[in-house]
Amino acid sequence: MVTEAVEVTRVVDRAHRESWSTVLASVVRLTRDLDLAEDCTQDAFVRALRTWPDGIPANPGGWLTTVARRLALDRLRRETNLWRKLPLLVEEPGEVEQPTDPLRLVFTCCHPALARESQVALTLRLICGLTTREVAAVLLISESTAAARITRAKKKIAAAGIPYRIPADHELPARLEVVLTVVHLVYTAGHVAAGSELTRTDLTGRAVGLARMLERLMPDEPEPQALLGLLLMTEARGDARVSADGELVLLADQDRSRWDAQMLAEGVSRATAALERGHGRFALQAAVAGLHVTAPSWSRTNWAQVVRMYDAMMVSWPTPIVALNRAAAHSLVPQADLAAVLDELDALSKEPALATYAYLPATRADVLTRLGRAEEAGEAYRQAIALTANETERRFLTARLQSRGAQS
Repeated sequence: MVTEAVEVTRVVDRAHRESWSTVLASVVRLTRDLDLAEDCTQDAFVRALRTWPDGIPANPGGWLTTVARRLALDRLRRETNLWRKLPLLVEEPGEVEQPTDPLRLVFTCCHPALARESQVALTLRLICGLTTREVAAVLLISESTAAARITRAKKKIAAAGIPYRIPADHELPARLEVVLTVVHLVYTAGHVAAGSELTRTDLTGRAVGLARMLERLMPDEPEPQALLGLLLMTEARGDARVSADGELVLLADQDRSRWDAQMLAEGVSRATAALERGHGRFALQAAVAGLHVTAPSWSRTNWAQVVRMYDAMMVSWPTPIVALNRAAAHSLVPQADLAAVLDELDALSKEPALATYAYLPATRADVLTRLGRAEEAGEAYRQAIALTANETERRFLTARLQSRGAQS
């Protein structure tokens, strides 16, 4: 019985990762009520834990969708205003799930009536099924702030009657940037996940799928193409990021023969096509990824060109994280002035947005190590370890700290 319960828990957990957004989006299409849809989706997973010991369904996602929608209808039938709501319930009679449901939900969460920070937080919560704590970690904000943003966004959607649909063609350009940003953040949340696993392939896969939908929806726009190229080039390196014993392998040390050549070729092709048509934020990010994956080796990467890409990015998207990435790339330019790079990093330490960002002290630790300042490097490594939410990365940083003899 214990083994059976463990297996059911494992299957339910996998279903949550793989099917949360599609189940929720289907219920939202039915109810037009985010809180009700989220409650019923959560209840469906609870029921799965109770009933699946009697037999796990062949299609867990379909079972969850059916149960969640049935729970929602039961709740609506108990409402005194059922007859007022009935005309809004189902767009396509007989259809339980639509392939574009997750994309519709993204556009609803990213409606221009919502504040930008609320758009991102709500999408991470609803599309990814991240906990409020995980949303806070991705956005580098406090848990209470994340909760407040999510709550405000839901109330605004309800009060304003924001529609659950993909916008009309003439509305798409104005809505595009934030949706691309959110899809990229979904990928980021999966690329280095909180917890024991380095990667959550359900989130990275979901982001790639959404990027493909956006590219098909707006084939004449370069930025969806660029985002898709960026994600594919990053995803192609996935298997090489972890060693046989489950430890993190940095890009510099990866076995490039383990990269997915077909996915990589598509990513480079899409990024190149996007760069030929524009130099937006995602096109520049894709250009950086392209410089990495097309270099013959880490040591032969054109770091000066990488820095130039970040310089261009700082003009169109001047964020602290871009500045940090630029400084890290600058430190790898041959004959770089590492002391000057350290000054850049120290200045970035004053940025509130990077106060809990583990990659800042980790980058400082690397530069300090190369400067021979072992004691300061050790302190920076300890700061990075304390801020890291991923156990695989924490082990990697701990090993770096120990291998450099930087402990004091």
